[in-house]
Formats: sequence, structure tokens, C-alpha cells
Amino acid sequence: QVQLVESGGGLVQAGGSLRLSCAASGRTFSSYTMGWFRQAPEKEREFVASISWRGGITDYADSVKGRFTISRDNAKNTVYLQMNSLKPADTAVYYCAASPYSSASYQSDRYVYWGQGTQVTVSS
Repeated sequence: QVQLVESGGGLVQAGGSLRLSCAASGRTFSSYTMGWFRQAPEKEREFVASISWRGGITDYADSVKGRFTISRDNAKNTVYLQMNSLKPADTAVYYCAASPYSSASYQSDRYVYWGQGTQVTVSS
């Protein structure tokens, strides 16, 4: 069992930065692929980024490549999403998720545990 709690969301102007954190409970955190997804109002949830259990493999949605960076600290049971050059189109609720599958990447149905989400609002 893994419980995930996101933090770090908020209101920021376009061009600004935010860092999201996802704290995980459970001793097996380091064995999970971790991902970030987001859902904007009236839109489907979409993949943002993922990171392998050791952190050596990362994957990003095309819309955030070069602007967002995912990282993890297994000693702290925490995964991060550094978001730079934010755009109004990045406005969404951001969710952290954990998958026992090394190949999970963008496939949301392979993620077993989900956090409650944190709101990110980017003003123009």
C-alpha cells in the first residue's frame, strides 16, 4: 500500500515557476515508477512526466519537454516536478501516481496509487 500526498501548487503568472512535491508513505516507494498527470476543467486527464524507480529513465509529454523536470529522492520517499516557463495552458489539477510496472510511463491504467491532486493556476 502506498499513500501519496501532493503539495506545492498555487497561483503563478505566465513565465513563472513552481515545484510540486509528492510525499509517499510505505517502505516500497523506491520500487515504483512514479508519474505526474494533470486534468484541466472539462478535459481528460493527461500524462505529464514519469520517472523510473532508480531515476535513470524519465519521460515527458511533448507539451512540457524542456520546461518541466521530474526527479525523485528515494531516501525521502518524495518525487518532484519542477515546472518552469509556465503557460496558462498548464493550468490544471496535478496528480502524482505510483506504478509497480517499470514500463508504465504515460499509461495511466498501469498506475495503481494516486494522490488527491494539487491545483496549479497560471495567469496570463
